[in-house]
Amino acid sequence: MLALDRVGVRYGGVNALRDVSLELQPGSVLGLIGPNGAGKTTLVNATTGLAPLASGTVTLDGARLDGLPPHRIARAGIARTYQNIRLFGALDVRGNLAAGAFSRRERLADNEIATLLERAGIAHVAPTAQARSLPYGDQRRLEIARALAARPNVVMLDEPAAGMNPSETGRLVDTIRAIAASGVAMLLIEHDMTLVRAACDRVVVLNFGQVIARGTPAEIARDPVVVEAYLGTGAESPA
Repeated sequence: MLALDRVGVRYGGVNALRDVSLELQPGSVLGLIGPNGAGKTTLVNATTGLAPLASGTVTLDGARLDGLPPHRIARAGIARTYQNIRLFGALDVRGNLAAGAFSRRERLADNEIATLLERAGIAHVAPTAQARSLPYGDQRRLEIARALAARPNVVMLDEPAAGMNPSETGRLVDTIRAIAASGVAMLLIEHDMTLVRAACDRVVVLNFGQVIARGTPAEIARDPVVVEAYLGTGAESPA
């Protein structure tokens, strides 16, 4: 279990996160939603060691992670994707997956590469294909496969459906649910509420760096505080 307890992050005089607590359970998908600038990516950066904590703790199965460098946190079992694609474009698919498995002593076998691509929903992609030559949606999925190459206990996805069409997004739901079903704890940052409702077991809502609501997707969609934070007073529910 990954647990954030009263986490705070400051940039100068700005509280990017303040007293944020949440838990990620194995086999479950937690959605993290909120307006732009609410602190969602900052939370992932704080968890993975890219943003120092001003307060609070981050623990994985009871072991403290906060204060460790990013590579140590990755080796502890936390993998992530990025809001903007950060593949190694000049490398082939195999090379990108090998980068994800950097902490493992053995090389990725061909059958494991095939399994990773299948789990990410891109079994059709050749391991020798250059990453930057792939269609946008396949690049997004290759990032997920690269995260899985580390054999993580926790996967944090930062807007994985950005730029995908509705058909691709629908298939992404199946991918996310299948990864969670394998026992991985997952965090999903997403603006697409259709995807959030379909993929997530529970949802936490951030606004101005603070948690303003938590519950099931259906409960969150009906919460007037969430509706106001997202769309303004009097707007229709995101449900």
